[in-house]
Amino acid sequence: MELSFYTLKDKILGCFNGKNVGGVLGAPFEGIRQINDIDFYIQNLDKNPPPNDDLDLQLVWLNAVEKFGRQTDAKILAEYWVSYIVPNWVEYGTGKSNLRAGLMPPFSGDIENSYKNSCGCFIRSELWACLAAGHPELAVRYAYEDAIVDHASEGMYAEIFTAAVQSAAFLESDKYKLIDIGLSYIPDNCAVKKAVKLIIDCYKSKTTVQEARMKILSEVPGNFGIQGTKIKDFKEDVPWGEPGFDAPGNIGILVLGWLYGEDDFAKSLCIAVNCGEDTDCTAATLGAIFGIIYGDSRLPEKWKAPLGGVINTCSIDRTSGIPIPNTVEELTDRILRVIPSFLGSEYCDILYKGDGFSLTTLEDSELFCKKTDEYIPLINGGGKPKELRIDQLLELSPNGVKYDFNTFFAILNYEPFIKLNEPCKLTLAIHDNGLTRHQQWVDIKVYTPDGINVLEGRHFSAPLQNTYRYKTEKEFTITAESITSNKVEILIDISVSGRPTYGVVKAVLFAN
Repeated sequence: MELSFYTLKDKILGCFNGKNVGGVLGAPFEGIRQINDIDFYIQNLDKNPPPNDDLDLQLVWLNAVEKFGRQTDAKILAEYWVSYIVPNWVEYGTGKSNLRAGLMPPFSGDIENSYKNSCGCFIRSELWACLAAGHPELAVRYAYEDAIVDHASEGMYAEIFTAAVQSAAFLESDKYKLIDIGLSYIPDNCAVKKAVKLIIDCYKSKTTVQEARMKILSEVPGNFGIQGTKIKDFKEDVPWGEPGFDAPGNIGILVLGWLYGEDDFAKSLCIAVNCGEDTDCTAATLGAIFGIIYGDSRLPEKWKAPLGGVINTCSIDRTSGIPIPNTVEELTDRILRVIPSFLGSEYCDILYKGDGFSLTTLEDSELFCKKTDEYIPLINGGGKPKELRIDQLLELSPNGVKYDFNTFFAILNYEPFIKLNEPCKLTLAIHDNGLTRHQQWVDIKVYTPDGINVLEGRHFSAPLQNTYRYKTEKEFTITAESITSNKVEILIDISVSGRPTYGVVKAVLFAN
């Protein structure tokens, strides 16, 4: 299947114009649990829309991708996060606080983060979907790196779902198929999947919009719409959930607007906003999905004209000098410039034609998540994929920190707390990444501060075969005879015998 340059550009323009429309439409009602009744903007816009974090956060990510390309990962995004993101509310502030304390992703998105299940990262999925247009698995891999900076669990699953849907929407327009593609990438027992399936059942059984809304609020209860409400003022007909448990319900409302809107852009966005809760997030993400499916050329001018394609920001430190696009057109052009190097020949053929390029993309059946191995484990690994499957990747969070080096990648799994004289276990797994195409040995050296012992010793050697799904794994038991600081930093040096490649893995454990 081929995606022409004109079509690709039209869909990326549509994505961000649609997102801008939905964010502006929903912003006045954000965080209010009520039934709204709107059919158009209530602000005076005059081609100067108000700023909204639903669009502007990922503009910082774009700068990271322009500099680091396919090497962009959670650690790089974390550096951009603490450098350029201004807000300190809930999960954004907790993520930055954890990063500054020395907690790396995925710990930064999980530890003491009561809003890790909220909506702040599924609103950032569009960039990955556009960079990996028609390649949902690749979009999901980067959405994962994005999410774990300041979210975990259901918050992360929400971004995985929207990234897969939006990437596939460059090729597919059937809403049920797109929803199924998105659901294929997240765990069967997660609340995001429960919410989506609940709305599908409501729509197919001809449940009314308001009845479907009440089911979502009751069966995957969140608190986003009652954050400013005193307990004595809570309505008895709607339960409240765990603080910050907001992504599942709002993804449900997004899908509610999509299905009940019956493929009408304006009707769908208004239904989502009229359901209340995180109204700018639901409408903005749904607007982006419609924009990709229809392209900018088919979005109603009535809705685009008042915004003038202008992007205003509220979450970025513009005094830093970081270059931020001021219009959707400029944003689209910058994304288009990055796509060829971001995708590369590994994921598709990039065919240059006329004034631009076209993408050779996946077949329909390849859009869904692969959850089983394609080959027998430990069989000859030549030419076979070495990266973790998506389900394996998601299982790393919140305690598996992944490091990518030249010829291998390593995963360090541990709990980031240590107590005096109590054993603390760290598990290091090392995987060949397929670059060298032959067998290797790795040497492992563990360095600890004074007073911290490694029961198994500090020096190891182990084989690292290049067979399919092979990994070498070592478990270390750390004990503390004394702790002289508020945190213990452990360095693990990994080198490949006879090769220049090496890497250093760091564990940060807080005295508890």
